[in-house]
Amino acid sequence: MKSVKEITTESKILDKLKFFDKCKALVEYLFQDEELQEMQDYANNVSIKRLGYNDHGPVHMRQVAINAIKMLNILHEAGIKTSLENEEIGIFEDSMCAVVIAALMHDLGMMIGRQGHEEMSVVLALPLIDRTLLNIFPNDIHKRVVIKSLAIEAIIGHMSSRKIHSLEAGIILIADGCDMTKGRARIPLAMHNSPRVGDIHKYSANAITHVKICNGEKKPIKIDVEMSSQVGFFQIEEVLLTKVESSPAKQYIELFAGVSGEEKKCYLI
Repeated sequence: MKSVKEITTESKILDKLKFFDKCKALVEYLFQDEELQEMQDYANNVSIKRLGYNDHGPVHMRQVAINAIKMLNILHEAGIKTSLENEEIGIFEDSMCAVVIAALMHDLGMMIGRQGHEEMSVVLALPLIDRTLLNIFPNDIHKRVVIKSLAIEAIIGHMSSRKIHSLEAGIILIADGCDMTKGRARIPLAMHNSPRVGDIHKYSANAITHVKICNGEKKPIKIDVEMSSQVGFFQIEEVLLTKVESSPAKQYIELFAGVSGEEKKCYLI
């Protein structure tokens, strides 16, 4: 059964896609896919209970989708074309479809383990992607091939371990890094009291109180991070900034972060 947070996040996603009929239908199809839900739930079980990591399950994947949709829409409103649009091989909605698919499936590989989970995510996601696209675009093999290829690039590139080239994949890379608030680390911190490798990620994430994605002043997208203590800077500098630096979307990003009540540090402008 889906949690209240999952259901609430799904409503927000669908609302943001209300002007994109095909993409909204695709997302509704994925939200009703029982196998995808089971896979997301099991990935989270392995991540939290077996490995002691933070949330890599259905809530996280939905939050990454929201982050990615926000950023893609901001760029679209600023007149910046996606890779598919620039290459004249697809329309903006095709890019949105690929980004949402990647967001909802990028961490499925955590079902197997942490190491190489982005490659395993692709293996596990492929059958889901194929059947979803066949349902939404039954008579358009071009769209099915293009959207699948782009989604796979975004999934396999979300850890900064592989060079990516499309704006769409770059958006997923950053959208994943932006999901780092304290709620993501709450459960593993409560469950594991003895010191473990990777604790710094949980404690630093637990210091992040708010991540705001909005229109920038000098660049189209502004990412504004607030934290309760300076340990949160680890999350910014070792996780988020690493992803932004590797992203083809870097040129469109402003990044500010700081402890609440103090002057923000400017990382990118």
